[in-house]
Amino acid sequence: MSLDTESKAFWDQSDVESELKRDPKETAPPGAGSRAGSRFSGRRQFMNKIALEDIVGNAAYEKVREKSRQRVIELKRRRRVSVGDKVTLVFENRDTVIFQIQEMMRAEKISDLDKIREEIEVYNELIPATGELSATLFLEIENQTHLREELLKFLGIDETVYLKVGSRSIHARFEEGHSKEDKISAVQYVKFPFSEATLQAFVKGEKAELVIDHPNYQASAPIEPDTRQSLMEDLTT
Repeated sequence: MSLDTESKAFWDQSDVESELKRDPKETAPPGAGSRAGSRFSGRRQFMNKIALEDIVGNAAYEKVREKSRQRVIELKRRRRVSVGDKVTLVFENRDTVIFQIQEMMRAEKISDLDKIREEIEVYNELIPATGELSATLFLEIENQTHLREELLKFLGIDETVYLKVGSRSIHARFEEGHSKEDKISAVQYVKFPFSEATLQAFVKGEKAELVIDHPNYQASAPIEPDTRQSLMEDLTT
């Protein structure tokens, strides 16, 4: 069944998200496209997963794509942290994930409802669970001639990325399957699970920074106020 044949009441939505200039196929989680502020409330919150009704058909999306794209570019600007000159993290939320689904549907010309459900299931892995932040980590290698060699220098990075909040450190939890002894992907998916104490410290404004302490790459970057405010929306009401 095609999205464009669904009922008008179900699919008439104009508030859709779009991507930065990256090819959606390059940044998609495994399986995608292949089958087809805030005040701390004192309790953990959760972010709703993406549902079918959050997605619009390709024809409707095309009409609003440019306007939505500009909005998501601004959103990602606040949620992007460069750690040194070769590593960038973009923190994901519902808006960034919806845009990626819409862009993948557009790129792959997906309109079958079952295939769209499959895409939603894959991309929902990027939605942070209760009390955590979720990010896509990019290894930015400019020298494409020696891309493989440069990427291999980052083997073991999954053990060396931290989010420091005050005196506490959150060890990044990397999704498995993106590196081997002789291969590593330039796109990684990471989660930062917060303890209650670390969450309160983050919301109260204690110094926060991303740290990479790899034998071949040491760098750190502060979480700036705009970024902190945006990320607090993921963690609190």
